[in-house]
Amino acid sequence: MYRDVEKLAKSVYRSTLMVPSAHLMVQLGRFSGHAMMMMLKYFRFEVCDQYAGSLRMDNDFMFGTLLAVLMTGAYHEMRQGGVDMRAVCYEHLVARPLDLCRCILEFCHLPTSLSEKAVRAFNVDSQRNSPISRSILGHLAELQMTPQIKERLNELLAKFEMPLIGEPGVLEGTLTCS
Repeated sequence: MYRDVEKLAKSVYRSTLMVPSAHLMVQLGRFSGHAMMMMLKYFRFEVCDQYAGSLRMDNDFMFGTLLAVLMTGAYHEMRQGGVDMRAVCYEHLVARPLDLCRCILEFCHLPTSLSEKAVRAFNVDSQRNSPISRSILGHLAELQMTPQIKERLNELLAKFEMPLIGEPGVLEGTLTCS
Protein backbone atom coordinates (compact mmCIF):
# COMPACT_ATOMS: atom_id res chain seq x y z
CA MET A 1 0.00 0.00 0.00
CA TYR A 2 1.13 3.52 -0.65
CA ARG A 3 1.61 5.76 2.35
CA ASP A 4 2.24 8.65 0.00
CA VAL A 5 -1.07 9.43 -1.69
CA GLU A 6 0.57 12.15 -3.78
CA LYS A 7 2.95 9.66 -5.46
CA LEU A 8 0.11 7.24 -6.14
CA ALA A 9 -2.09 9.99 -7.58
CA LYS A 10 0.70 11.07 -9.94
CA SER A 11 1.24 7.49 -11.09
CA VAL A 12 -2.47 6.87 -11.65
CA TYR A 13 -2.84 10.13 -13.56
CA ARG A 14 -0.19 9.04 -16.06
CA SER A 15 -1.93 5.71 -16.52
CA THR A 16 -5.32 7.35 -17.12
CA LEU A 17 -3.83 9.27 -20.03
CA MET A 18 -2.96 6.01 -21.78
CA VAL A 19 -5.94 3.78 -20.92
CA PRO A 20 -9.05 4.96 -22.79
CA SER A 21 -11.64 3.63 -20.33
CA ALA A 22 -9.88 5.21 -17.35
CA HIS A 23 -9.43 8.46 -19.26
CA LEU A 24 -13.14 8.49 -20.08
CA MET A 25 -14.02 7.93 -16.42
CA VAL A 26 -11.87 10.87 -15.35
CA GLN A 27 -13.24 13.15 -18.07
CA LEU A 28 -16.86 12.30 -17.23
CA GLY A 29 -16.03 12.71 -13.54
CA ARG A 30 -14.92 16.29 -14.26
CA PHE A 31 -18.54 17.15 -15.03
CA SER A 32 -20.25 15.46 -12.12
CA GLY A 33 -19.49 13.64 -8.90
CA HIS A 34 -22.70 11.69 -9.47
CA ALA A 35 -21.39 10.45 -12.83
CA MET A 36 -18.18 9.33 -11.14
CA MET A 37 -20.17 7.59 -8.42
CA MET A 38 -22.25 5.72 -11.01
CA MET A 39 -19.09 4.55 -12.76
CA LEU A 40 -17.56 3.43 -9.47
CA LYS A 41 -20.71 1.47 -8.66
CA TYR A 42 -20.47 -0.19 -12.07
CA PHE A 43 -16.98 -1.39 -11.09
CA ARG A 44 -18.39 -2.65 -7.77
CA PHE A 45 -17.05 0.12 -5.55
CA GLU A 46 -19.73 1.19 -3.12
CA VAL A 47 -19.60 4.83 -2.12
CA CYS A 48 -22.25 6.45 0.07
CA ASP A 49 -24.44 8.93 -1.78
CA GLN A 50 -23.45 11.63 0.73
CA TYR A 51 -19.97 11.68 -0.87
CA ALA A 52 -21.15 12.20 -4.45
CA GLY A 53 -20.39 15.91 -4.40
CA SER A 54 -16.85 15.17 -3.22
CA LEU A 55 -16.10 12.84 -6.10
CA ARG A 56 -15.99 15.36 -8.93
CA MET A 57 -12.61 15.07 -10.65
CA ASP A 58 -11.74 18.75 -10.44
CA ASN A 59 -7.98 18.20 -10.62
CA ASP A 60 -5.57 15.63 -12.07
CA PHE A 61 -4.76 14.14 -8.66
CA MET A 62 -8.36 13.32 -7.70
CA PHE A 63 -8.76 9.97 -9.42
CA GLY A 64 -5.57 8.51 -7.91
CA THR A 65 -6.51 9.86 -4.49
CA LEU A 66 -9.97 8.36 -4.80
CA LEU A 67 -8.48 5.00 -5.77
CA ALA A 68 -6.22 5.13 -2.71
CA VAL A 69 -9.27 5.81 -0.53
CA LEU A 70 -11.32 2.99 -2.09
CA MET A 71 -8.49 0.44 -2.01
CA THR A 72 -7.72 1.27 1.60
CA GLY A 73 -11.39 0.88 2.48
CA ALA A 74 -11.54 -2.49 0.71
CA TYR A 75 -8.39 -3.59 2.56
CA HIS A 76 -9.95 -2.67 5.93
CA GLU A 77 -13.22 -4.44 5.05
CA MET A 78 -11.44 -7.64 4.04
CA ARG A 79 -9.31 -7.67 7.19
CA GLN A 80 -12.38 -7.06 9.36
CA GLY A 81 -14.10 -9.87 7.48
CA GLY A 82 -11.39 -12.30 8.54
CA VAL A 83 -9.20 -12.33 5.44
CA ASP A 84 -5.59 -12.83 6.56
CA MET A 85 -3.90 -10.26 4.39
CA ARG A 86 -1.16 -7.71 4.89
CA ALA A 87 -0.35 -4.37 3.35
CA VAL A 88 3.15 -3.68 2.07
CA CYS A 89 4.71 -0.27 2.48
CA TYR A 90 5.94 0.80 -0.95
CA GLU A 91 8.69 2.98 0.51
CA HIS A 92 10.05 0.00 2.48
CA LEU A 93 9.92 -2.16 -0.63
CA VAL A 94 12.00 0.41 -2.49
CA ALA A 95 14.43 0.93 0.39
CA ARG A 96 14.91 -2.74 1.36
CA PRO A 97 13.57 -4.93 -1.44
CA LEU A 98 15.42 -8.14 -0.51
CA ASP A 99 14.33 -8.01 3.13
CA LEU A 100 10.73 -7.23 2.30
CA CYS A 101 10.57 -9.90 -0.42
CA ARG A 102 11.75 -12.44 2.15
CA CYS A 103 9.01 -11.31 4.53
CA ILE A 104 6.36 -11.49 1.81
CA LEU A 105 7.42 -14.96 0.72
CA GLU A 106 7.52 -16.12 4.34
CA PHE A 107 4.03 -14.73 4.97
CA CYS A 108 2.79 -16.58 1.85
CA HIS A 109 4.49 -19.81 3.01
CA LEU A 110 6.71 -19.81 -0.06
CA PRO A 111 10.44 -20.55 -0.13
CA THR A 112 12.45 -17.50 0.90
CA SER A 113 15.17 -18.77 -1.42
CA LEU A 114 13.13 -17.08 -4.19
CA SER A 115 13.76 -13.62 -2.68
CA GLU A 116 16.60 -12.69 -5.02
CA LYS A 117 14.58 -13.70 -8.07
CA ALA A 118 11.69 -11.62 -6.78
CA VAL A 119 13.93 -8.57 -6.42
CA ARG A 120 15.28 -9.04 -9.95
CA ALA A 121 11.71 -9.19 -11.21
CA PHE A 122 11.20 -5.59 -10.06
CA ASN A 123 13.63 -4.51 -12.76
CA VAL A 124 11.42 -6.03 -15.47
CA ASP A 125 8.67 -3.82 -16.81
CA SER A 126 5.64 -6.04 -16.31
CA GLN A 127 3.69 -3.72 -18.62
CA ARG A 128 6.36 -3.54 -21.34
CA ASN A 129 3.98 -4.45 -24.17
CA SER A 130 1.14 -2.25 -23.04
CA PRO A 131 0.20 1.43 -23.22
CA ILE A 132 1.26 1.84 -19.58
CA SER A 133 4.81 0.59 -19.97
CA ARG A 134 7.59 2.43 -18.13
CA SER A 135 9.03 3.62 -21.41
CA ILE A 136 5.77 5.31 -22.38
CA LEU A 137 4.71 6.67 -18.99
CA GLY A 138 8.23 7.90 -18.29
CA HIS A 139 7.91 10.44 -21.11
CA LEU A 140 4.83 12.11 -19.65
CA ALA A 141 5.16 15.36 -17.75
CA GLU A 142 5.29 15.28 -13.97
CA LEU A 143 2.27 16.75 -12.19
CA GLN A 144 2.78 19.61 -9.78
CA MET A 145 0.69 19.88 -6.65
CA THR A 146 -0.48 23.37 -5.81
CA PRO A 147 -1.60 24.41 -2.32
CA GLN A 148 -5.19 24.60 -3.64
CA ILE A 149 -5.07 21.02 -4.98
CA LYS A 150 -3.53 19.76 -1.73
CA GLU A 151 -6.34 21.44 0.23
CA ARG A 152 -8.98 19.84 -2.02
CA LEU A 153 -7.40 16.38 -1.74
CA ASN A 154 -7.12 16.71 2.03
CA GLU A 155 -10.86 17.53 2.16
CA LEU A 156 -11.57 14.25 0.37
CA LEU A 157 -9.15 12.29 2.55
CA ALA A 158 -10.65 13.76 5.72
CA LYS A 159 -14.19 12.79 4.64
CA PHE A 160 -13.03 9.20 4.36
CA GLU A 161 -11.04 9.41 7.63
CA MET A 162 -7.70 8.88 5.90
CA PRO A 163 -4.37 10.51 6.80
CA LEU A 164 -3.86 13.82 5.05
CA ILE A 165 -1.16 14.39 2.44
CA GLY A 166 2.23 14.53 4.11
CA GLU A 167 1.02 12.79 7.28
CA PRO A 168 2.23 9.30 8.13
CA GLY A 169 -0.34 6.62 7.51
CA VAL A 170 0.50 3.01 8.24
CA LEU A 171 -2.31 0.54 7.71
CA GLU A 172 -3.12 -2.01 10.38
CA GLY A 173 -1.50 -5.30 9.46
CA THR A 174 1.29 -3.78 7.38
CA LEU A 175 4.01 -6.36 6.84
CA THR A 176 7.27 -5.28 8.43
CA CYS A 177 10.68 -6.88 8.57
CA SER A 178 13.06 -6.77 11.48
